[in-house]
Amino acid sequence: MTFQKELDIYLRARFTLIVLVTLEEERALQTIKEVCSQSNRPCLTWDVADGFQSLTSSQASLPAARDALTALEQIEKADTDALFVLKDFHDCWANAQFRRKLRSVAQRLKFTKKSLLVTSPTSNIPPELKDEAVVVEFPLPKEAELETVLDQLSQTPGIQVNLTKLGKEKLIQAALGLTTSQAQRVFAKAIVSNRRLDERDIILVTEEKKQIIRESQALEFYAVNENLNDVGGLGVLKDWLKLRERAFTQEAKDYGLPAPKGIALIGIPGTGKSLTAKMIGGLWRLPLLKLDIGALFGSLVGESEERTRKALKLAETVAPCILWIDEMEKAFAGGGLDGGTSTRVFGTILTWMQEKTAPCFVVATANNINQLPPELLRKGRFDEIFFLDLPTIVEREEIFNVHLHKRRRESLDFEIQKLAQSSEGYVGAEIEQAIIDAMYLGFNQQREFNTQDILSTLNRQVPLSVSQKETIGALRNWLREGRAQSASFEEIKEAEKEFVILEPLPLELDN
Repeated sequence: MTFQKELDIYLRARFTLIVLVTLEEERALQTIKEVCSQSNRPCLTWDVADGFQSLTSSQASLPAARDALTALEQIEKADTDALFVLKDFHDCWANAQFRRKLRSVAQRLKFTKKSLLVTSPTSNIPPELKDEAVVVEFPLPKEAELETVLDQLSQTPGIQVNLTKLGKEKLIQAALGLTTSQAQRVFAKAIVSNRRLDERDIILVTEEKKQIIRESQALEFYAVNENLNDVGGLGVLKDWLKLRERAFTQEAKDYGLPAPKGIALIGIPGTGKSLTAKMIGGLWRLPLLKLDIGALFGSLVGESEERTRKALKLAETVAPCILWIDEMEKAFAGGGLDGGTSTRVFGTILTWMQEKTAPCFVVATANNINQLPPELLRKGRFDEIFFLDLPTIVEREEIFNVHLHKRRRESLDFEIQKLAQSSEGYVGAEIEQAIIDAMYLGFNQQREFNTQDILSTLNRQVPLSVSQKETIGALRNWLREGRAQSASFEEIKEAEKEFVILEPLPLELDN
């Protein structure tokens, strides 16, 4: 249902108090004006600076009121059956006399055709008003509205437009998630930069969008430069992702395929969970948004839940996109010591993951399964749960190749097989660090580093498989119990062959 239709239904149903949550006052007022004009309903606005003003038509006499209480009194006395849009009324929420007056007026207007609409940047309303008010979120502009903004700016004299139909579509998609004013400023900046519009401006719009999304505090826009070749091993996971590479296209939708919900990446630290999240963005060519759980929590009552809803709403607007939630178990380890705030925030995210219809693909990573609540990993939240284990010898060869190539070295100059055999029990992050340490050896001796340098740095390291033997054993046992799918082709066989699993499951039952 569109916002216009929803508002019209509320007005015809005689809802007396509507709280419209939006930062776009100008665009919201224009939409309200259109709804009222179509139904021939008078509409007046009020604010502390200009008092009452007519929104839909000019009226000879308007009520006079310079404060909020007087404005409510005038509305109650007014003979016209109108919609009264009250700007910045949320500034008065803290006043007990105002709250009481607004509640009383809202109750008495039930016997009239008058309605109150309060514009507010937040959905937090006093408890006394929750039974009287309906809270409505004003949606961010869609493609059609952004196209109108772009078309208006394109008509500026002296501007050269070199956009194909597809290029224009991509430019508008890059601006999704911005308000109308923000999109107008970004498009204007692109025009002023070189006096023309073309597909190169998509990069500029994306960069500006990163800054604006970062202002939301809880979301961070990540550049996606990684691809499949930047991640060694994880063959099963890669095949799963490649099979869904076109899942967000119109072709897939026409075929009847639902958009994938997301995956959980559980496993040993340093095995490439975060890198995989970035790789998915590059593979699918979708925006990657990282949800900073710590930034969701505020000091005021209800502030954390409000930030969570805003962040998730913004992610839906940017969709199709990838929402990355890193180390999820640490984010919700409050243990009830924060007055239940973390539990409520976690519940908000879980409900959204279950009920979302927008194509937001969630990638959640975690290292400690013991801190994850059972309801997170149940079916319906994720399409699949993958376990990332210690890399096999074949995967270690791939990892060495990846990191040597990243540092502009040829794999043929190194004994890759010998390095892979010597790094048994090492995770990808430890292998990368061994290469970096070997490079320091060669650099300080003014020579090129070699296989022996890497071997010596490997020998000096204490891998997680040794220092955290019990923890890793418990994690692998969790995989062996069948609670997740291995991200690698031979991971389970290698695990059973090379390492001892703690507390193995019985293979036979006593008679």
